[in-house]
Amino acid sequence: MREKVLYTLAAAAGLLLVRNLYMMLLILPDEKNQGAIWRIFYFHFPAAMTAGTCALTAVVASALYLSRRNLKYDALAVAVTEVGLLFGAMVLMTGMIWARIIWGLWWAWDARLTSTLIVWLMYASYLMLRRATDDPNERARNSAVLSIFIAPGIFITWKSIEWWRTIHPGPVISIRGGGGMAPGMESLAYWNLLALATLASVLLAVRMRQEERIRAIESLRRAAHAF
Repeated sequence: MREKVLYTLAAAAGLLLVRNLYMMLLILPDEKNQGAIWRIFYFHFPAAMTAGTCALTAVVASALYLSRRNLKYDALAVAVTEVGLLFGAMVLMTGMIWARIIWGLWWAWDARLTSTLIVWLMYASYLMLRRATDDPNERARNSAVLSIFIAPGIFITWKSIEWWRTIHPGPVISIRGGGGMAPGMESLAYWNLLALATLASVLLAVRMRQEERIRAIESLRRAAHAF
């Protein structure tokens, strides 16, 4: 049953991505000021929202572990953090490509760009910390504390384009109070957010299954050492 649901979600994500790419490349016109490169927004924004949702889920799972000491919450935290890192990397890469065309450079130490990179590196350090600890309870506790410590960085990154006016543009999407998109161009961003969120759900389910197997192997290894 679980596999059927997983395959259904994967197929839905694939179909949505194909439909969205068709709309992006063949239906929507170029943006007046930026031309064809504007289309990268339809992956940049949804990837950022997906990565942010993963980060918030990791924070909640980490808090639940600290309050209940149940390793299933630690498994959720690490799995969703890894998925979030993937989409965070997509945000950074699409942003750099976009910047190269529009700003004429690959990177600027802008408030939004810098805060995004710092948060991404901190979550990467979260995974490195886990590899440095063998005891599952100590690993889960240390990782949960670090995940909660990183959490304010998510909010700072979200608000950075409002607090600091630098090279990165301000809010564009209407839900952020923006209004910089032509009529009919914003809805596709939400459709692709749905596609990427569905893909993230599939990846999360796969990682959760892997975590179950890893923990079972660790349990057997500890039992074997006990003899």
